[in-house]
Amino acid sequence: MSDSNIVLEMKGISKIFPGVRALSNVDFTLEKGEIHTLMGENGAGKSTLIKVLTGVYEINEGTIILKGKEIKISCTQEAQSYGISTVYQEVNLCANLTVAENIYIGREPMKNGSIDWKKMNEGATKLLQERLNLKIDVKKVLNNYSVAVQQMVAIARAVDISKGILILDEPTSSLDENEVQQLFKIMKKFKQEGMSIIFVTHFLDQVYEVSDKITVLRNGELVGTYDADKLSRIELVSKMIGKDYGEIEKSTRIKKESNNIKRDNLIQINNFGRVGTINSFNMEIKKGEILGFAGLLGSGRSECARAIFGIDKSTSGSITINGKKYSYIYPQKAIEEGLGFCPEDRKIEGIVGDLTIRENIILALQANRGIFKYLPMKKQQEVAQKYIDLLKIKTPSMEQKISNLSGGNQQKVILARWLATEPKLLILDEPTRGIDIGAKGEIMELILALAKSGMTILFISSELSEVVKCCDRVIVLRDRNIIGELSGDEIEESNIMKTIAGGAN
Repeated sequence: MSDSNIVLEMKGISKIFPGVRALSNVDFTLEKGEIHTLMGENGAGKSTLIKVLTGVYEINEGTIILKGKEIKISCTQEAQSYGISTVYQEVNLCANLTVAENIYIGREPMKNGSIDWKKMNEGATKLLQERLNLKIDVKKVLNNYSVAVQQMVAIARAVDISKGILILDEPTSSLDENEVQQLFKIMKKFKQEGMSIIFVTHFLDQVYEVSDKITVLRNGELVGTYDADKLSRIELVSKMIGKDYGEIEKSTRIKKESNNIKRDNLIQINNFGRVGTINSFNMEIKKGEILGFAGLLGSGRSECARAIFGIDKSTSGSITINGKKYSYIYPQKAIEEGLGFCPEDRKIEGIVGDLTIRENIILALQANRGIFKYLPMKKQQEVAQKYIDLLKIKTPSMEQKISNLSGGNQQKVILARWLATEPKLLILDEPTRGIDIGAKGEIMELILALAKSGMTILFISSELSEVVKCCDRVIVLRDRNIIGELSGDEIEESNIMKTIAGGAN
C-alpha cells in the first residue's frame, strides 16, 4: 500500500457512551479508488464508526487523517465540507419536493436573489444522466418514483457533494436483484473514476461481488482488514461471530427424549414471503419441536418469523395453521390460532415501559379477549402472580413499573405475557440477548421444559452454541433465503457456519 494512495486514516478511534464503550481503539484505512466493505454483527460498531466519520458523534479518543492532514469533524456539515458524503439505508430526502430540489437542497443555484430553476433542473438532469445513467423528469416530485430511483437520487446528491469519499450505508436493503446490479455498476464506475467508497452491508454474496477490501468489527473492536479475494467466506463468517472454524469443538447438545418421535405438522408454509423483506420460502413447523433459525445479521431470520406471525404482511404464498389455510395473516389472527411472539428488541417492540408488570403480563391475554371483555382485576392478579412465581421474576410487587426491572426480568415478563395465552407455537427472537448469564440459563431451561410439555418453539439466536444445544432442527438462512436445514447429529456449530458460508472452507 502506497502512502500516496491513502485518502483516509482513522487511528485509535474510541467512542464511549454512558456505560458502553461502542468503539475501542479502532483503526481504518481507505485508499483512493477502492470499495472497502465494513462487516460485523449487531453491536459490532459499524454504524458508530460511520457516524464518527460523518460528524454525528464526536470521538473520545483517536485521530482522523484526510489526505495526510489531521482533521476534526464535529458536525455533518463539516464532514461534507471535507468531501465526505453519505447515503443511508433509509432514503432521507424530501418526498414532497422535486428530484432537482432534493439534489440541490441547501445548495440551490441563485440568480438575482432567487433560485435559478432552469440551471438547477438542467444540472440535476445532467448529473443523473452522466454519473448514474438515469433518465427521469427532475421536475417531478420525488414521491412519484420508486424506492430504487429515490436511492439513486440520494446517491446523485451525495456524489455531487463528495470530493472523493462516498459512504453507502446498507444501500441495497430495499432493492431487488436487478436494482442491486444497477447500483453495483454505478459503484464500479465511481471506483474507476478514482472515488473511494465505504460500503456497509450485511449481505454476504454482495460483499464478494464488489469489494476490494473487507474490514471486520466485533463488539466495538477491530478484528482485522483483509483483501477480499484472499478471505474465504468461511473465514469471514468465523471472524464476524468470533468462532475459529478450524478449532471449533462439537457443542454439547442437550439430548431430549423426544428427538426421534415422529411429529405431525402444526404449520405448513408454501411460497410465503414479502417483497423487499424475505424471499418466498417453504417450511414445516412440527408439533412439540424446537425449530431453530440460524444466520448472520440480515439473513432474514427475524423477517421470516415476523411474516409467520403477521407483523409484516406477506405478499405471496400461503400459511396453514391447525389445518386452516391463509394467504396472509395478521397478529390478532395469529394469537387466535395459538401463536405467541417475543420480539428481538424488547425495549421497542416488547415491553410497555409506563405500564406495570401485571399490565404487561396480561396484555396479550386481554387483546385476545377483545376490548369489550375486560379481564377482571382479580383474574389479572392471579395470572400475573402465577407467572411471576413460575419464572422467578424478581420484583417487590406486580404493580412495579416494568421499566424498573433488569433486562433479564423484563425478558421474563414478555415470556410470561405469551405463556398466559397458552400458545401452541411460541416464537422467541433473541430471547437471551443483553441479559446476564444466570438469566440466560434460566430462560434456556424454561425453553426446554416448554418443549417437553408439548409446546412448539421457534428459536432464533445469534449465539450458535444456544441453537446447537436445544434445537431438534435448524433452518439456516443467508441473504433473505433459506439455504439449508440440519437435524439430529448434523446440528453442530461447524456445520451451521459452513452452511452459512455456502459450503466453502
